[in-house]
Amino acid sequence: MTATPHRPHDGVFDVAVIGGGIVGAAIARELSGCDVSVALLEARDDVGDGTSKANTAILHTGFDAKPGTLESRLVARGYQLLSAYAKATGIPVEHTGAVLVAWNDEELAALPALKEKAEANGYEHCRIVDADEVYRALPDLGEGVLGGLTVPDESIICTWTTNLALATDARQRGTTILLDHAVTGIDQDDLTTVLHTSAGDVRTRWVVNAAGLGADHIDRLFGHDRFTVTPRRGELFVFDKLTRPMVDKIVLPVPTSRGKGVLISPTIYGNVMLGPTAEDLTDRTDTATSEDGFDFLLSKGERLMPRLLAEEVTASYAGLRAAIDHPDYLIEATPGQRYLLVGGIRSTGLTAGIAIAEHARTLLEAAGLTLRTRGDLPDPPQMPNIGEASPRPYQDADLIARDPAYGTVVCFCERVTEGEIRDACHATLPARSPEGLRRRTRAMNGRCQGFFCGAAVAALHAQHHTHDGRAGQHKDPR
Repeated sequence: MTATPHRPHDGVFDVAVIGGGIVGAAIARELSGCDVSVALLEARDDVGDGTSKANTAILHTGFDAKPGTLESRLVARGYQLLSAYAKATGIPVEHTGAVLVAWNDEELAALPALKEKAEANGYEHCRIVDADEVYRALPDLGEGVLGGLTVPDESIICTWTTNLALATDARQRGTTILLDHAVTGIDQDDLTTVLHTSAGDVRTRWVVNAAGLGADHIDRLFGHDRFTVTPRRGELFVFDKLTRPMVDKIVLPVPTSRGKGVLISPTIYGNVMLGPTAEDLTDRTDTATSEDGFDFLLSKGERLMPRLLAEEVTASYAGLRAAIDHPDYLIEATPGQRYLLVGGIRSTGLTAGIAIAEHARTLLEAAGLTLRTRGDLPDPPQMPNIGEASPRPYQDADLIARDPAYGTVVCFCERVTEGEIRDACHATLPARSPEGLRRRTRAMNGRCQGFFCGAAVAALHAQHHTHDGRAGQHKDPR
């Protein structure tokens, strides 16, 4: 069942959420479960096209968060919520577990305190292990491991599908999704806020600012000066799928004040990832990779797992995290302005997103917004599987028998079929570009990075895509 969007009364939405990343999509989904009209504004031409698409894609237990913080509480709650939501929607998850590896005496001495921190956060499954046990779990690690801390419930997840599922769910619950709507200014009166955007004005009663890298700019439009976002670039290497047998657990460093450091992690797509770096920039659009970043990752990888560096890097990319000058999530309501700030959401926002949405609802209700849960909500969307842990369409003989398009492989590196590309172009939130197809299907995401299949993928997209991305209505035989 797909809900009809709650039409804004007199052209005014009840709530406008700024930012179509994981957090903004989760908040729109939560609020559209209530009897209010919701708009989700995204500056780019697709949801999840900013910080959220370049997340390290780990479903965190929150074992190493600072105890007593809002982040600690919401990550722990979010782990439970997202785990259940992934099962309900088919978001790919693999429960790999993690090992925090100590390489020197200082790091080894820090392990007991990290275990105590985990227990203070309510996570009691960590164990301190010796070097032999670390090597039994990860025999390809480099020489010099002194010990480790196991975190058996850390997992890997598909950040792309998570964002798309939340936004699709919001849309099916009635949210109006407005792409290419970059907010450039605001005007307020006693009853409404007018958001001036690159695609025209949007009128709303309440505003939620979940704009990620731009959240401080939006906050200043409302007259505040609470924080500054510093774009922190994280560069990563993706290694060929042949490396996956070397890494069946997440290899974590002992964290520092600058972040969690460089990790080695399997990915949901069957690759291995090394990174990220942590470089503070001034340009909020600079997602280019750098020679210094490459050198840093190569030196780290040589120490962590020399055998990995002998294998092929099939891709490198960089993402920007919204680092702020504040030690915790910054989520505050200003009732007089009918405004909620959701800022400073670091990479843990992937895990915490649904819990952040719950918290945002509580704050909005306390600030005066009436939110009555609806009784006619549609079921959660069923997302296409693009993970390696479960069967994919090219492996499903019954599906192919019903529709041969699922047996016609277009992207051979990632085994993406014509049927999957067609479906992505006709979905509730359709792929509006080849890059949108990449995040929905894995097309062009493999060893050749689209060199072989790029033209065929683009041709299929052009065939199925119309101006609104919804040419016809194809019934998915699954």
